[in-house]
Amino acid sequence: MPAGVSWPTYLRMFTASIAAMFAGAQAVHMYYRPDLTIPEVPPKPGELRTELLGLKHPDVDRQKQ
Repeated sequence: MPAGVSWPTYLRMFTASIAAMFAGAQAVHMYYRPDLTIPEVPPKPGELRTELLGLKHPDVDRQKQ
């Protein structure tokens, strides 16, 4: 019995902690929406601009174009 608890309790807590970790990672991934494209030429130092794509509304971007 690890940590002084029964195996069913240990496995239940382990499963809950893994599920919470995966859910948190997915939430962060959905919020920040990483740009997975690879540019042909890497930017020079100081030229790289990052922005939070999760905070933008898709219809606002279409109106600007």
